[in-house]
Formats: sequence, structure tokens, C-alpha cells
Amino acid sequence: MTEFASENTDPATLLAWHVAMGADEAVDDDPIDRFTAEPPPPAAVVPQQKPAVAKPPQGPRPVAAKPVQAVVGAGPEAAARVAAEAQTLADLKTAMEAFDGGLLKRSAKNTVFADGTEGAPLMVIGEAPGADEDQQGKPFVGVSGQLLDRILNAAGFAREENVYITNMVPWRPLGNATPDAATIAMCMPFVKRHIELSKPKVILMVGGVSAKALLDTEDGITRLRGRWKELDIGGQKIAALPVYHPAYLLRQPALKGHAWRDILSAKRKLASL
Repeated sequence: MTEFASENTDPATLLAWHVAMGADEAVDDDPIDRFTAEPPPPAAVVPQQKPAVAKPPQGPRPVAAKPVQAVVGAGPEAAARVAAEAQTLADLKTAMEAFDGGLLKRSAKNTVFADGTEGAPLMVIGEAPGADEDQQGKPFVGVSGQLLDRILNAAGFAREENVYITNMVPWRPLGNATPDAATIAMCMPFVKRHIELSKPKVILMVGGVSAKALLDTEDGITRLRGRWKELDIGGQKIAALPVYHPAYLLRQPALKGHAWRDILSAKRKLASL
């Protein structure tokens, strides 16, 4: 097939012609026994010089430290300054919404400030928002809040008339975790200022977190529940009663009778003031 090829034929063109004619393998005219044939001597290998590569510096690579963001944000000192500047409940709400609450606040959807009637004689202070409260931006609106409303209503109280409701912590903790000491310390100035501006006659401390924080005690809610205490908030002497949290009552329905006696005790206390 190569007899028609000119000496000047381009090798690539000639190879393409061979492939087109079916000569797609290079073979000799005579067969070779590859099993007995002597292998050709290895071609001389000329060592190639590898390009010089700069060696990395020895030892650990220095890493610049990033500034750490506090979990509780600006902290209790800043909270105390901001809370003291609030002259009305509206001021306090605005201040809390603008406050750097750290990871606690950034992980929540809403700042759950309060619900009910401002200036009501009965103030209810719970623990922290749950999922429903975080979604709606109001305290005690989930299943436990509905039970709280039924207990209050049965005793003649209602959010729309004579009850004001808030929490120790205005932002939902991740996973509904119990607020730790650092979180309580950051939120306490807001809670105390909230009480000062609300001027209630009686406070219901709902659950162990609220009672232990406001009374500054390590006693549990079982020991504290039903025993009247006095809070001194900004020079105001306020009667305060620790009671079971409605979420606990849902898990321990046999204790609902205690909750009913406590709310009747609060009603009698208000009537005597």
C-alpha cells in the first residue's frame, strides 16, 4: 500500500491512510515467537534533572487567632446600663431587641418580651420561651401556656384584664435547654427593671429557674413552692410566690391541686393588699 506513497508524503497523512485501509496494527512479514526471542537491550536512560522545589518551612504554620464572640454577648454589666436607661416598658422592649444577646439571641427568631395587661396587679415570671413562644413572640402560648391560662381564668384572672406575663430569659435557648448561670446573670438586669416599671402587687415565680434566680437560692421548686417571699426590687417590696411550672404539671398531673391552691393563695394576697 505504500508503493503509491511519495517520499514527500507527510507521515501523519500516510498513517491516516493506513488506518483507513484497515492496517491498524504494525506487524512484520514473518511471525516472531515472543516467548523465545531475546528481548532487546534496554535503551539507555538519561536521568532528567528535576526542577528545584522550595521546601516548606519546618515547624507548625502560625495561625492568626480570630476574636471570640461571647455566648452571652455584651454581658451583665452592659445589660445593667441599658436597662437602667429605660424609662418605660416600651423603652425596655426596644433596648432588649437591640441588645447584643450573643449566641442565645442569634439562635432565636424573636425577642419574647411580655404579654397581657401592663400595670396589672399580678405579674407572672416564667423561665424562657419555647418553640411556640419563639415563633409567635409571646410568652406562654404553647401547651403549657394554655394550661396556665386555664388555671388563671378559673381563679378570675385573665391576660386581657389583670395579668402581665413575662420570662426570666427573653430568647429561646437552643434545644429548650435550661438557662445557665451566665445567661441568667445577663438577663437579670432586664428582669428587675421590668418589675420596677410594671409595679405589680404580687409576683408568681413560675418554675424553679425563676424562683431560684429571683430569690437567689439553690433550693429547688419542690421546697420553695407555696411559700410566700418578699422581693426588694428598686426599693419596692413585692409579695412573691413560687409555683410549679405548667409544663411540670403536664408531666405530673397529680400536682395540679397544688397549683390551684397556690393561685387561690395569690388571689387572697391581692385582696389583702
